[in-house]
Parts: sequence; C-alpha cells; structure tokens
Amino acid sequence: MSGHLVGVGVGPGDPEHLTLKALRVLQEADRVFVPETDSATPGKSVPASPVGRAELVVAPHVDPARIERLTFAMRDDAARAGNWDRAGAAIQAVVAAGGTAAFATIGDPNLYSTFTYVAHTVRELVPDVRISTVPGITALQDLAARSGTVLAEGDERLALVPWPAGAEQLRRALDDFDTVVVYKGGRHLPEVLDVVRDAGRLEEAVHGEQLGLPDERLGAAGSRDGTAPYMSTLIVPARRDGLRGGRLRGTP
Repeated sequence: MSGHLVGVGVGPGDPEHLTLKALRVLQEADRVFVPETDSATPGKSVPASPVGRAELVVAPHVDPARIERLTFAMRDDAARAGNWDRAGAAIQAVVAAGGTAAFATIGDPNLYSTFTYVAHTVRELVPDVRISTVPGITALQDLAARSGTVLAEGDERLALVPWPAGAEQLRRALDDFDTVVVYKGGRHLPEVLDVVRDAGRLEEAVHGEQLGLPDERLGAAGSRDGTAPYMSTLIVPARRDGLRGGRLRGTP
C-alpha cells in the first residue's frame, strides 16, 4: 500500500504562524521536503543556495536528518518542469514504500503553491498515493493583521489578482470589487501602483514584503518607491463610510 503526501502550509514567514496541526504533521512525517529557489542564470555558475523561507520556519521543529531540500526554478518552463520531475521522484521514494512525506510550503498549499504541481507529478508516479493538505495563513491575512486593514465586511466582495494576469485584469478588479489584493507584483511595483493610482484608490492601499522576517517592510503603498521582492502583497481596501455595520444588509 502506498503512503501519504501532505502539503503543509507554514505561513508567510513568521514562525509563530505555524499551526498546531502543521507542527504535528511535520514532526510525524518520515521525510519533510522543503523548497528552495533556483535563481541561477543558464551558463553561469550556481551560487550556494540560501535556506528557503519554508525551511526557516520548519527547521527548529524537525530533526535536520529528516529534512530534504528540493530545488525549484522560476526562470523558464523547461527548468520548472525538470524540477517538478526531480521533486516527484524524490517524494516517490518515500510514499511508494508506504511512508509519509510532508511538503512544507509558505502560505497555503492550495493558493498559488508549488505543491499543486508536485502533487500532480507524484500522483502520476504513484497513482494510489493519498494526498492531503494542511491549510496555512496567507500573506494577505498576515498583511491585513499587521497593518490593521479590514479585508471585507457586510456585503463587500474581495478579489485576489496575480500581477502576471496583466494590468487590464487589475483595472477590472479595481472597478468591480470592493477590496482588491495583488500578489506577485513586487518586481513591477511601480506599474502596479500606477494602475491603482489611475483608479483613484492609492491613498488607502498598503504594501508589505518579507512578512514575518527580520527585514519585513510594510506601510502605505503610496510612499513605496522602486521595486520589491517577487512575493510581495498589496491590499487596496474597500471604500467605507465609517458607519458601524454600514455594509450589512438585512436577510430577506
């Protein structure tokens, strides 16, 4: 009988955001896999890989002998596919023998996570593997808490837009939704802020990066200059009239 693959959300970076369930799963797993990013340029030497964000959260709680790093490329489709295949093969060795493999991922394993592609690969290699996930705190929740930003109340609608979807998709979301959250826009932050500014919604927007880490930075988006790390978060909150319960609607 094949084993179990568990995607474990460990939060954006703050070690205290690791849930009790996540901690238990990580400590009980036969092997804990953690992602690290391959940012090398083809044809150039590969520098020593820094410890990944997920590993920083996991390492204090798990025997180092049970932790294994898996490299994931961000630069092109071919490199990404090759890394998914190698990750799947490493995990296959554990679950095919009936063991439990935990894959620690920042944020939540079901929201823009590499775990999705890894799980798909493992399922092809071991069709009867059991796959489950442990939810994690997301960057949008963390930034909302740290900045005192209410994400939604009453009948308000919230949209989560990845910047790679394009500026037009962000414009539509800003027109159609009350609160809008932007992911993956750090490297193009000036362009992102231009779209928000053009919509007349920059004044209340908040931006955060490296949440929970020593070099954490957050504050008013309008005062942010230059680019930011890839995994940055922008929240454009709903316009509200300041009345308590002003967005509530009675039940018919």
